[in-house]
Amino acid sequence: MKILLVHQNFPGQFKHLVPALLANPANEVVAFTMNPCPEITGLRVVRYQAARGTTKDVHPWVAETETKVIRGDAAFRAALLLKDEGFVPDVILAHPGWGESLFLKQVWPESKLIIYSEFHYASAGSDVGFDPEFLPSDVGDGCRIRMKNVNNFLHFDLADAGVSPTQWQKSTFPEPFRSKIEVIHDGIDTNVIRPNPDVWVQLGPHRLTKSDELITFVNRNMEPYRGYHIFMRALPKILASRPNAKVIIVGGDGVSYGAKPPEGKTWKQIYLDEVKDQFDLSRVLFLGHIEYKHFIPLLQLSTVHVYLTYPFVLSWSLLEAMACGCAIVASDTAPLREAIVDQDTGILVDFFNPGQLADSTIKLLEDAKLRQQLGARARAFAVANYDLNSVCLPRMLDLIEHVANSKY
Repeated sequence: MKILLVHQNFPGQFKHLVPALLANPANEVVAFTMNPCPEITGLRVVRYQAARGTTKDVHPWVAETETKVIRGDAAFRAALLLKDEGFVPDVILAHPGWGESLFLKQVWPESKLIIYSEFHYASAGSDVGFDPEFLPSDVGDGCRIRMKNVNNFLHFDLADAGVSPTQWQKSTFPEPFRSKIEVIHDGIDTNVIRPNPDVWVQLGPHRLTKSDELITFVNRNMEPYRGYHIFMRALPKILASRPNAKVIIVGGDGVSYGAKPPEGKTWKQIYLDEVKDQFDLSRVLFLGHIEYKHFIPLLQLSTVHVYLTYPFVLSWSLLEAMACGCAIVASDTAPLREAIVDQDTGILVDFFNPGQLADSTIKLLEDAKLRQQLGARARAFAVANYDLNSVCLPRMLDLIEHVANSKY
């Protein structure tokens, strides 16, 4: 089978899928990407570059759409060259979020297209307007959000199928396309990501072991979308109650989602400044971005792991924490409810209630037996539902095979 993988930041969500496809010698796999990516034996990588930037002073509601069309144009022209070489994919699997897959069916009309259906925006009922502290300031914000979905709508009549990592993310898409989406998570290698009772980590002069009381909080960036402000407001009560606890925070100072902070500031510093006089700052360690090989040991060390999010895409880190057997306190928001069952695989709390978050975290820090029970059930759930090799990869490979051989 000939397979074209399209992702601006390749391999992205296809990281585990690529070696599985290449393991079959009958497959010819080509990747389309805009940015540099790791070399993978047996994989041909074709890079494309945008020929121009977004028009200066274009209407802000259409700037994002124009950017996606520019990238789609670049991928289209690279695809024409690839077709001239004789490459015709049986299946194209694309993350459409940056527009690269918009025009590929113009080049290969008979190829089957599967799109990674990550999220469909709404002006109410999901992330936008969820947090009263950050309500849209522009009366036209709903119009802007509607325009963010133009790229999705332009793919619906092209795609033969979609794949979404959670049921809730699938549910954000409208019919009739929603019925074409299969729910298959990217997968967590639970044979590798697992508890390790002997783990230890050296942080500067500090050697941390399982005997330390550690609260972990992880996100790509420290920002309101992932509840950083709520977490920081819970820390004074937690640290006052648990004098030996330390807090390990992993993530950058930038913005992945949502609004930018005021000029010259970061969300990280804004909410640290709000509470910094209420506890000893030496007990809170901000590690920034760290290498993955150091990240998993931190989860394995965690006494209590906290994960908060607006109703938005689910982070891999939550499922990795479950696979490590972490005792988890999480926000009672979608799509978390698919993985965290309150008092079974973790504890759910009101996203907007720092006091409840603090109380639940303290309760777990005090109760080793409850931590062990929740962590064991969290890992069992992750293995049964999100394991890479026994659940997710087989389902994804079956989907590709099915779509390739379908007649629609």
